[in-house]
Amino acid sequence: MLIYFNMEDGQTSITTPVELQASPAGMQASPKIVKRAEPDIWWKGFLKRIFFVEILKGMSLTMSYMFKKPVTRQYPKEKRESQPGFRGMHALVRKPLTRRARCVGCGLCAAVCPSKCITIYTSEGKTHEKVVDRYEIEILRCLFCGLCVEACPFQAIVLTGHYEYADASKASFRLTKEMLMDNWDKYMTEETGIINPARNGKYYFNNFWAPRKNHFETSANQAVFKGKKAQ
Repeated sequence: MLIYFNMEDGQTSITTPVELQASPAGMQASPKIVKRAEPDIWWKGFLKRIFFVEILKGMSLTMSYMFKKPVTRQYPKEKRESQPGFRGMHALVRKPLTRRARCVGCGLCAAVCPSKCITIYTSEGKTHEKVVDRYEIEILRCLFCGLCVEACPFQAIVLTGHYEYADASKASFRLTKEMLMDNWDKYMTEETGIINPARNGKYYFNNFWAPRKNHFETSANQAVFKGKKAQ
């Protein structure tokens, strides 16, 4: 059964396919359609407007939830732990032995950033190596897309699980190199990872850092053309 609404007279029509009419050879059979117009019951809509039926239905639904247990999380008293792989505040990775930043100043993260919120200032060292003098991120412009993490070939930048950084001053949203390295100590060390695996640097790189070498390997079920064997 098919139902159609006529825009001209406002009538609702019900069409019922009955049977296929016989047609000459070589032509498609056309279905026979029977239409029956339903009467317009105007008084139903009139009664709904008079007795406020829709409003009463909505109020009854609201009243039914007044006696149920609330599901709203009372933040900030009840804080929710971030899930593994969460894209929160940025951090620069420290080297375990020297405690210096792992970043070499290649600039790939700043080049791939779609919002251009990363700025890197470098200079030449005593042994002609590149030294990162300043590394700044304007976090208000960041999209938290994670492209900077994927583009870095040295695993030098991560997105931590920290998301509480609201402030009344814009200066606190411009993260410097020192602030980013402190974020690694606060939110991505082994001590913080004991409470929540999402705040462990090794767990983050082993499970969420990409692309990895095995991402480019051919699957065992991949169809491969081997060609004809030489006779």
